[in-house]
Amino acid sequence: MAKKKLAIILGIRPDVIRASLVLNRIRKNPEFEINFIWSGQHYSDNLKDIFFRELEVAPPEIELNAGGDTDAEVVASVVSRLYPVLRDMQPEAAVFLGDTNTVMGCLAAAQNNIPVVHIEGCMRAYDWRMPEEKYRTTIDHLSDVIYTYFPEYKQQAVAEGLNPKNIVLVQNLIVDVLDYYYFKRKRRYDEMATDGFFRARGIERGQYYLMTCHRRENVHERVNMTNIVKLLSATDRKVFFTASYRTQKVLKEYGLTLSPNVIMVDPIGYDEMLALLVNSRGAITDSGTVVEETAVLQVPSLQMRRATERPQVYDCGSSVKFDPSDAVKYPAEVLFAKLEGLYGKTWEHGLGDGQASDRIVADLLDRLRNGTFRGHLPENYHLDIRRSYREDGLPEPVLSRPAASPVRQSKTA
Repeated sequence: MAKKKLAIILGIRPDVIRASLVLNRIRKNPEFEINFIWSGQHYSDNLKDIFFRELEVAPPEIELNAGGDTDAEVVASVVSRLYPVLRDMQPEAAVFLGDTNTVMGCLAAAQNNIPVVHIEGCMRAYDWRMPEEKYRTTIDHLSDVIYTYFPEYKQQAVAEGLNPKNIVLVQNLIVDVLDYYYFKRKRRYDEMATDGFFRARGIERGQYYLMTCHRRENVHERVNMTNIVKLLSATDRKVFFTASYRTQKVLKEYGLTLSPNVIMVDPIGYDEMLALLVNSRGAITDSGTVVEETAVLQVPSLQMRRATERPQVYDCGSSVKFDPSDAVKYPAEVLFAKLEGLYGKTWEHGLGDGQASDRIVADLLDRLRNGTFRGHLPENYHLDIRRSYREDGLPEPVLSRPAASPVRQSKTA
């Protein structure tokens, strides 16, 4: 008998980081055929393949090679290329993670009437400038199963009308990932972080800030990007800026010049990122993944966001807020004084117990065995949907002749 199939669709490097343990553990199960599909949203070695190697994730079974110059083109490419793959594969479900262009491939799954599973669902920043906010809202409402991190996420999803029966609490995956890839291998990173390692990058251990910046509402808003560049010039510390290719392009288009203390480099691999992060003075970032990593690793962060779907980093006291769209409200000297004040402190991050990946794998396997992925069934709705399924209520007409009897098929010999 043919094995049941599961499709897992990812497309950017943070997806690989968060899903690494889920992928590795579920792929080891011989009962089912697990198909890892890569959309192609990230495609270069330092944005994709190096993460497979360093996180020990086997390459995807299928690569869509989707692309485009705009979000609309990328989304259209993902949907159009994923549709025939899922149609021919007919998996029990299509699993997506996060809030990127790739998750809009859920439309292809829904169009094929294949159940949609969303890992990292129900997160909301309530900032409609963000494409990510639109994407995660869309996929959550299409999803049959949603894995969410915290009760507050589930509550805000239920307030939107999502079915609580379809939402599974698992806690934050990043805790598992760092437990496995960093804390259990800490000696490896200690050995990596030699004086030569820092000297080759023009920085000194514990005397620099590590920076990332990629969000549309920052990079593609000239005022916001200008305010970010001004912020960097307000510190005497070196800033090691791992800039996305799109961010580098926009800086040139805007004619913005980084101050001499900023060292801008191309994107880097996960091992190098962790080694730099834990030996930094703090992180300056607009990345949701990085602010969670810093919270777990006890590294201060300065978060360049007007609103966040991850308020827990403020709850635990690990992060300083800077809204680039309202920079006058956040004087640079105050921001950096706060950031410096966090250096050397510790906190309880409260993001999870390190078992989220195992919870997801166990639930996925259970649903594969029992065929219980579908959440959008009439009997599963949490609302009273009887009016949609009601009969017409019209009186039975008096027929002039008896109604025809049902046709009986004759038995064949």
